[in-house]
Amino acid sequence: MKSRLFALAALWVMVCCGPVGAQQVPGSDATPPRLSLIEGTASFWRPGAEDWAPARLNTPLAPGDALYAGDRSDFELQIGARTFVRAAERTQLSLVNQGTAFIQLKITDGLASFDLRTLPARYTVELDTPNAVFTIDHTGYYRIEVAGDVTRFITRRGGRATITTTSGSRGILPSEEIVVRGEVAPAIETYVAPEIDSWDRWNYARTEHDAEAMSARYVPAGVYGADTLDDYGNWRQVPVYGAVWVPDRVPPDWVPYSTGSWIWDPLFGWTWIDDAPWGWAPYHYGRWVFINGFWAWAPGPVVVRPVYAPALVAFFSVGRGGVLVGTSAVSWVALGWGEPCIPWWGRPGFVGKPWWGGWGGPRVVNNVVINRTTVVNVNRISFQNTRVRDAVVAVPAERFGRVSTIRHARIPVARPAELAPVRGALPVKPAPVSLVAGGGDAAVRPPAAVLSKPVVAIRPFREHQMPLQVEGVRAKPAIAEPEPRIISVPKRPAQADLPRPPFGQESGPERPRPAPVPRFEEMKPAGTAQGRAQPESRRNEPPRRNEPIQAVPRETAPKPEQPPMRTAPPAAIPPAPPAAAPRMEPERREFREPRRNEAAPVPRETAPRESAMPRLEQPPMRATPPAVMSPAQPAAAPRMEPERREFREPRRNEAAPVPRTASPREESRIREAPAAEPRALPGKPANRMFPHEQEKAEKSR
Repeated sequence: MKSRLFALAALWVMVCCGPVGAQQVPGSDATPPRLSLIEGTASFWRPGAEDWAPARLNTPLAPGDALYAGDRSDFELQIGARTFVRAAERTQLSLVNQGTAFIQLKITDGLASFDLRTLPARYTVELDTPNAVFTIDHTGYYRIEVAGDVTRFITRRGGRATITTTSGSRGILPSEEIVVRGEVAPAIETYVAPEIDSWDRWNYARTEHDAEAMSARYVPAGVYGADTLDDYGNWRQVPVYGAVWVPDRVPPDWVPYSTGSWIWDPLFGWTWIDDAPWGWAPYHYGRWVFINGFWAWAPGPVVVRPVYAPALVAFFSVGRGGVLVGTSAVSWVALGWGEPCIPWWGRPGFVGKPWWGGWGGPRVVNNVVINRTTVVNVNRISFQNTRVRDAVVAVPAERFGRVSTIRHARIPVARPAELAPVRGALPVKPAPVSLVAGGGDAAVRPPAAVLSKPVVAIRPFREHQMPLQVEGVRAKPAIAEPEPRIISVPKRPAQADLPRPPFGQESGPERPRPAPVPRFEEMKPAGTAQGRAQPESRRNEPPRRNEPIQAVPRETAPKPEQPPMRTAPPAAIPPAPPAAAPRMEPERREFREPRRNEAAPVPRETAPRESAMPRLEQPPMRATPPAVMSPAQPAAAPRMEPERREFREPRRNEAAPVPRTASPREESRIREAPAAEPRALPGKPANRMFPHEQEKAEKSR
């Protein structure tokens, strides 16, 4: 009996308090989606806010949040490692639920794409629309467009999905387009996926850019925003800390957590949003260190599973006699190397306890490395960054979380002893204005017809008003969000056993065959072979082609006549071998102009060839033996292979906003540092190339 009571008591303690690792993310172990890109204007709304507000870059989303892209605008959400959702202009997208094994979004109008390069096992993405539910559990590229009562869903790159309506579930195979018409009794048709357009090419190029980030060498795979670090800073290798990242173009008096604002998150409480476009990873993971006059972000040793935190700071309360005379204030400082975070969010038993969640480096308390079993007294922790000049930032308590852009005060380094650490929840309650981080111009509101349109769903939406009510925030809904129509679906069989949608009856054009993949020889730089010069025996050969039928008969005929051509003008015999090498270069450069039609290239390239030939002194050669014109025309054969290379460059239609690389820099509100003499960065460069690779790169130029 006693053993049973002891077991029940232990179970009760685990339920109420739970282990620290299980409570690292309250209510969910998933990292919140990140608003990673805004081109143009986008609006944001959170339940309980007074109205729509301008969306803010690097805002973490919670269930119930909604986004809307204005005219000539688009935005991007990062929902996982190499997993992105992008919405085009006049698109309304909402996050309605999220758990450890799923994320649920809804789209009521517009165009969106889901580029899922990685997806955890048994993880699903549910997309609710006005007439169908699409469930994705495979990597791939997916595109959805909702216009009135018609929904179009396209799968690419091996993507598979399931469509569910009131009539049941059906499987969707790769390279397929599903068209759903009607809302009460929707009709489903299937077609082959159309050719990709500028929207798809831009999505492909942007994901490729993010996937090739050099910063991925130093941070775990689950850390969002690593790609932006390449554009705004330098990686250095320093003793003790290893690889650290030093930001560019910051003012001399800049300190971490000084250019941004605090907002209230329904799950994580007070959350920091920085003004810098790179302000995600350095403020939710790792630690900040001060080295030789530079602030550097130290991610620490790479861990298998990183853990998101709303901010990694130590809070202090300052009385009326503190740095802000006549008023009480809230102050904070960035955590130093290995220092614990004292959580102000989460469940009882987790709040106020030292926490090293997601940190793979040594645990440091009062500048001393401790063991994992050491008991830490939070009342006696001193944080090393408080000793750095102006590193402690303060704001009046009545303005904390109320104003999107405020002027922060700095506490002198000589007065950190007056700081009283906050152990647990902050003594500041949120207000409706604390729910959004945007400011300035009024936000663009979606049309009322879009907001009032209901959707169908498999699982109910998450209750998002309760956390606000617990904190005393009076939720005043700015939008009358309709309840979803829940479809009761029995346990679904395997996707292979699902019935297929019927083929469409629309008499549209047949999709043309894709162009063949180019040969590797045709993709090399002119006159080189894997970075080495071509052998002398191959320089006199005409360029290779992909059409062997044309190449064999037409190459063998003119070759015997080439020696007489060289002997006819004796003065031309010495330069004849070198003249054959430049003959390939202009043909290689023509690879940059894609020509899609396979039957058209020969007549189209005749005129450019004739206009380019005089440059290479070819007309006299054609005049002596007219048969030489036959190999001159087949030399244009390699004309359609490089068209695939064009897809790597993002090209938008005329409604496209500012290019991706320039947009964050122009829209960022971070202050630019005044012109000054460059200082030597700490440590040594971390991103060094292997010398052999550098030599190859120089030769290719």
